[in-house]
Amino acid sequence: MSEKQKLIELNILGQVCPACLLVVLKEVNAHREELRSGQVQLLVRTDHRDTTRTVPESARKMGYEVEVSKVAGHYEIRIGRWA
Repeated sequence: MSEKQKLIELNILGQVCPACLLVVLKEVNAHREELRSGQVQLLVRTDHRDTTRTVPESARKMGYEVEVSKVAGHYEIRIGRWA
């Protein structure tokens, strides 16, 4: 993430799909212009493993770059542009 990018953090720990997917897609759509321009990255924290498949798949289909990592008891999904 560059210094000019804003990070929006979304904590959905304890939620399960499809709620996770719906919450994340709502946030992605609310910030779509900033995400597409690279001004913003979305960081999603989840402990539901299915979310690490459904959210990245949907975000990639929408044209975003996605990174998934496992961090001390949960997962982090980054969505945005960082080229």
